[in-house]
Amino acid sequence: MRWALVKVSLAVTVMVVLAFALPLGIVIKEMARDRAFSNAERQAATIGPTLTVTTERRPLERAVESTPAGAVGRMAVHIPASGEPGSLPLEIGKRRAAKKDLATVERIGRASIAEVSGGSVLLQPTAIGTGQIAVVEIYVPEDEVSNGVDTAWLVLAGVGVALIVGSVAVADRLGVRMVQPAQRLAGAAHDLGEGRLGARVPEEGPPELRSAAVAFNSMADQVVQLLANERELAADLSHRLRTPLTVLRLNAASLGESAAAEQTREAVAQLEREVDTIIRTAREAKPQTAAAGPGAGCDVSEVVRERMGFWSALAEDEGRKVRLAGVDRPVRIPVARPELAAALDALLGNVFRHTPEGTAFSVDVHNGDDAVIVLVSDAGPGIADPAAAMARGNSGAREGSTGLGLDIVRRVAESTGGDVRIGSSVLGGTEVRIWIGLDPREAAAGDRRGRRRGRVQRRRKAALR
Repeated sequence: MRWALVKVSLAVTVMVVLAFALPLGIVIKEMARDRAFSNAERQAATIGPTLTVTTERRPLERAVESTPAGAVGRMAVHIPASGEPGSLPLEIGKRRAAKKDLATVERIGRASIAEVSGGSVLLQPTAIGTGQIAVVEIYVPEDEVSNGVDTAWLVLAGVGVALIVGSVAVADRLGVRMVQPAQRLAGAAHDLGEGRLGARVPEEGPPELRSAAVAFNSMADQVVQLLANERELAADLSHRLRTPLTVLRLNAASLGESAAAEQTREAVAQLEREVDTIIRTAREAKPQTAAAGPGAGCDVSEVVRERMGFWSALAEDEGRKVRLAGVDRPVRIPVARPELAAALDALLGNVFRHTPEGTAFSVDVHNGDDAVIVLVSDAGPGIADPAAAMARGNSGAREGSTGLGLDIVRRVAESTGGDVRIGSSVLGGTEVRIWIGLDPREAAAGDRRGRRRGRVQRRRKAALR
């Protein structure tokens, strides 16, 4: 917008300057010409009284030399022959005009201007005592005709350039006054989109932008309030779970010392820990999927072994074959341990809920230079429409599903610059691939990450629609 205003101002000012400077320059040139020939006419008129008195050479030569034009050799007098026998035409001074031009002026009796080498001549007819017409010739050099024109043109050009520069400077200042509030508004919108909820815009600038800033600040305040209400609601709902959890824990304590009882007590304890984590996160208003700093994160191999140990007991009860690969050495990832555990539990829970008993499944961990891939595969019936299953909240339409499992997994992957894909596994069923970036900043710079972010954004837009 700033440069657009500058360009418009530049174009308009140039047109205005040309519209006024060119005609004014032409007028100045004509005025200089008129001044030069008016001066020549006055010079020619000074010899007129002498011509009415005498036509003799000596007096006329003295009269011509006494004039400013005659003194510098710019005046000539042409007297025709008197008509008496033996009379000849008389010429005083240097003739520059053509004879035909002299004859024409003598015949018509009206002053004329003729072009000659190096300038122009004024031919002024003057009546003499014999009743004939003498012609006074005044030479006007070209530099005298254009005297002062170049200076006037330079002054006009300087004024025009000054006007153009001044208008561009004013337009640039006005553009800055308009663009800076817009840039601040765009920056605040970007900060708000990145999760910096304290972003606000100074309410200044043109009226339209001030109105936009007021609307943006009001919207940001409402977003903060809505998020605060949502966090309070999540905390309150999670807190309501404490009572049934307490009952479950007391009941689990009375089950004895069997393996199933121990597994039940462990599940209840984990559920209590998850509820406490939800409450603390909601109260602190800090999402656990925030980017991890240097040294943060967890060992994916350790977390996978731990969660597979938890689910293996249930798999054994249901007669499921379990395969675990790629967890023989530590692999650090920039994901908090509870978040990765929740994502794995969501995927493994889906296997147990949506595949028949006895269905085999596997978990594989692949460590690359820039990413870690976790594959959860099963030999079940598969997913007929993987794209629909990945749509946010779509799985909630299925019986026994809240639609949050894949969202948890997606948030974990996207917090590192990765993504989640659903495909067919080598076991014949479903394969869920979690791509976890080891350096989100480098991943965001690559073309592959750009394509993944584009797909994520398209899925988000589709979910919003």
